[in-house]
Amino acid sequence: MIARFTLFWSSLPATSRGIAVMVAATVCFSAMHATIRYLAAELHPFQMAFFRNFFGAIVFLPVIMKSGLSFLATTRIDLHLLRAVLNIAAMLSFFTAVSITPLARITALSFTSPIFMAALAVLLLGERAYLRRTLAIAGGFLGMLIVIRPGLAEVDHGSLLALFSAAVWAAAMIVIKVLSRTDSSLTITGYMTLLLSILSLPPAVFVWRDPSAEAWALLVFIGIAGTFAQILLAEAIKQADAGVVMPFDFLKLVWATLLGFLLFAELPDFWTLIGAVVIFASGTFIAYRETRPVPKAPA
Repeated sequence: MIARFTLFWSSLPATSRGIAVMVAATVCFSAMHATIRYLAAELHPFQMAFFRNFFGAIVFLPVIMKSGLSFLATTRIDLHLLRAVLNIAAMLSFFTAVSITPLARITALSFTSPIFMAALAVLLLGERAYLRRTLAIAGGFLGMLIVIRPGLAEVDHGSLLALFSAAVWAAAMIVIKVLSRTDSSLTITGYMTLLLSILSLPPAVFVWRDPSAEAWALLVFIGIAGTFAQILLAEAIKQADAGVVMPFDFLKLVWATLLGFLLFAELPDFWTLIGAVVIFASGTFIAYRETRPVPKAPA
């Protein structure tokens, strides 16, 4: 059976493989988010974040054992630490947001991360603000306003935390972009795995509760699902251009809506869906433009 599937998989075009893996990644992300929301009735989000990192590190352990400690070689430990601090701030904010706000709304606002990243790349890395990129960034922020509707509806804390998380995560991605100039993906991932496990422990200690047997099983699932989601996302982009696979990231909203309804009787309102479409279209356009070669100036 496995050999037959392997043969079938290898016979598929790279684009089809990339799309299939991307769809699997969206399922893992959404399942993790729904599990976090479910467990929030028993455990604090900070504690769940620690176990997400701890069990994720265990999943990553075979890679460390295979490569030894060679992946720790770096000249930019300062940037690794900065990335880890940003990453943990984004994670704690996002886990808290997921625990108190409907899944579809959080998912819609999480799509703003590429928008923030594009804006930060212009401000921090000196990348050119092309007209189309500027319009896409503006469109993304317009979509954000449609979702939260400040002045017309009460802006809940979960939505603000989700936006903060997206902005901080975008800053972490900028740091990763700089690190990738000197460090391998293994080094970047290895430091992230180790440092996040360490940094997420102190916040968890202050809110610690002994998990039930069911909670232990779900915490393991969160760690495994989150790690595999990241691996699948990286593999999807490796198999096919980001501009091809990223549109399928919108499936996270589909799964979030479905899981939110089945598990928590949540349904997104009209403006959340419209805003999500606007945000996602803007982010996907930016991702598509990033994969295209920049035309050279005439000699």
